[in-house]
Amino acid sequence: MSTVAVEASVIDGSGPLWVVPHEVPAIVPRSSRSTEPRWIGVYRWAALGGDLMAAVIGISIALLTRFGYEVGGAYLVISSLLPLAWVTGVALSKGYDARYYGSGPEELRSLLRAGVGLTAAIAILSYATKSEIARGFVVLAIPVTVLAALVLRYALRKDLHRHRLRGRCMHRVLVVGRTDPAATLCEHLESRPSDGYRVVATCRPRGTGRRSGPLQPDELDEADILAAVDRHAVEVVAVATDPELAGQSLRRLSWALEQRGVELIVSPGIIEVAGPRISVRPVAGLSLLHLERPSVSGGPHLMKAIFDRVVALAIIVALAPLLIGLALAVKLSSRGPVLFHQRRVGRAGAEFTMLKFRSMYADAEQRLGDLYALSDGNGVLFKVRDDPRMTPLGRWIRRFSLDELPQLFNVLRGEMSLVGPRPPLAEEVALYAADDSRRMLVKPGMTGLWQVSGRSDLSWDESVRLDLRYVDNWSMTLDLLILWKTLRAVFYGSGAY
Repeated sequence: MSTVAVEASVIDGSGPLWVVPHEVPAIVPRSSRSTEPRWIGVYRWAALGGDLMAAVIGISIALLTRFGYEVGGAYLVISSLLPLAWVTGVALSKGYDARYYGSGPEELRSLLRAGVGLTAAIAILSYATKSEIARGFVVLAIPVTVLAALVLRYALRKDLHRHRLRGRCMHRVLVVGRTDPAATLCEHLESRPSDGYRVVATCRPRGTGRRSGPLQPDELDEADILAAVDRHAVEVVAVATDPELAGQSLRRLSWALEQRGVELIVSPGIIEVAGPRISVRPVAGLSLLHLERPSVSGGPHLMKAIFDRVVALAIIVALAPLLIGLALAVKLSSRGPVLFHQRRVGRAGAEFTMLKFRSMYADAEQRLGDLYALSDGNGVLFKVRDDPRMTPLGRWIRRFSLDELPQLFNVLRGEMSLVGPRPPLAEEVALYAADDSRRMLVKPGMTGLWQVSGRSDLSWDESVRLDLRYVDNWSMTLDLLILWKTLRAVFYGSGAY
């Protein structure tokens, strides 16, 4: 795809708006474009086909498991209708809404909602018609269908992300707002190509631009914004926080964009806050944005504590042979204790002893002072990529994070969680800024956003930002997602040293 570098220009010499094009693909005139990009239709049909395939897989497994090869005519009819009912349920749950393509959580949640809804619909229909549908068939068919659909949709989403990393399947975006908020919004939109937003131009009031001569009125004009939309053939207008473009002005702009088939998104200026904490509620004729307090205690965290202990105990039992084998290997490979004990700071500043399999020689602590100059850490954390204190076995178990398995016993004792911020040392806590200490509102975790995002390769600021994002947006769904991503991070060993 060819690109053209366009110099900064003004749509209308007498207008109050600067339009700064970015380096973008050659523009296709709006009159010659279809109302919907071709890739959206391809993705929708692929998602629909994947859901039908998932339904066929689930129903086939349920029929063979429940009835073998002797399937009655009634169940053949039911089996032929269930795929249609399934895709209808996904459609009603907004599973084919283009707004969520490639976004992940909302797209996958629509499949879960469809599965629950279809199960409820079958139960109600069976009761109303007094028909006898084998429970084993339903209990097996729908969960398998949902699981297969989740896997296929995940693969489809990953394929879309690969295309977006190459610059394809992107939404063309016009950012509107004053210089600083617009620049921040552009930076965030372009920081993750997988989200599918390419900023092709930014609009800002003429008064915020640097030029010779008197400044023009510092305002944003709807006519100039619409001219920029038509000129750059954009699909999305993103409005940065701006008091001049709100209320009735924003309402009229939304009407005009609706006629052009262009989506309008508005940034409230709130960063690192996930959707579940944000809600829009009508109050006195206004749509007010409500920001809920993060959940750091109460019922949800009691459920998290129970989940942590049950899963930790199950993993210990399942991996008992591996734990025993690693303990023997550590003992036989070098002199010293099997376990490494270290004081760490937990929730609310309470200290505890964290357990790890020893991966270094017994005199590692005494040799630490000689290595500070070689630190590959991030200014606060001490890390050496090729640490000479590490044993050959220690390098291998660190490569796959096996040295951290004894922390499962910390989880059983309630000192740690499976997922949470990184457990800090006391000397690290002494260097915390005021905002950093917010990380200790929850228990530290064996894994977390920091581990699935690069671990030791992260800067200190990035590590803190990820931990604070976790604290502010915790949910059981987020924990399960992090645990899933941890398996991949451990397998590839990214950032582990």
